[in-house]
Amino acid sequence: MANIEPFESFKESYDNWFDEHYLLYKEELEALKKLMPTFEKGVEIGVGTGRFAAPLGIKTGVEPSSKMGQIAKKRGVNVVKGTAESIPFDKESFDLVLIVTTICFVDDAPKALKEIYRILKPGGYVLVGFVDKEAPLGRRYLEKKDESKFYKTATFFSAKDVLELLEKSGFSECKAVQTLYGEDLDSMKTGLKYGYGEGAFVAIRCKKPKL
Repeated sequence: MANIEPFESFKESYDNWFDEHYLLYKEELEALKKLMPTFEKGVEIGVGTGRFAAPLGIKTGVEPSSKMGQIAKKRGVNVVKGTAESIPFDKESFDLVLIVTTICFVDDAPKALKEIYRILKPGGYVLVGFVDKEAPLGRRYLEKKDESKFYKTATFFSAKDVLELLEKSGFSECKAVQTLYGEDLDSMKTGLKYGYGEGAFVAIRCKKPKL
């Protein structure tokens, strides 16, 4: 991640968003749970303050921001400092890798997904959550990114972009779930649907093929 300074300086602002928009946050969690496989050892890349790892039962996280990681530790997550492009774990260490609202902040998305592939056991899963840039909310975020202290340096992706990156990295058997419809956070409609193309928040699960 090229610029972690906003996440270091505004960690409370970032974390408070989830309380201020609790119903939307809960819906994002439900989308992830819909695709959540059974697993024994999971890790979240870009764990932030632990808002996703903790309720999803993932005990380990990788995070470049020390101050964000400190909050995640208070939520019971074992945080290791590192980036998505250079994950500090051996190959085939996990059977689940979670990466939520992080892919837009990495410096090199293809490299990050190759690293995730490397640390996954054969037959393991990656679960990616993100804001689809082609949804109404995604388009709004994109238009106003320069006004945001967090999104200024972000690179937004469409669901098709993410699927293509995952498949090029070697993943297969991908499934998607979407939710959050509309362009205004205060009037967002919810409801889980399989696929993508309507909802702002998309979760995609893919499998690393067995040998």
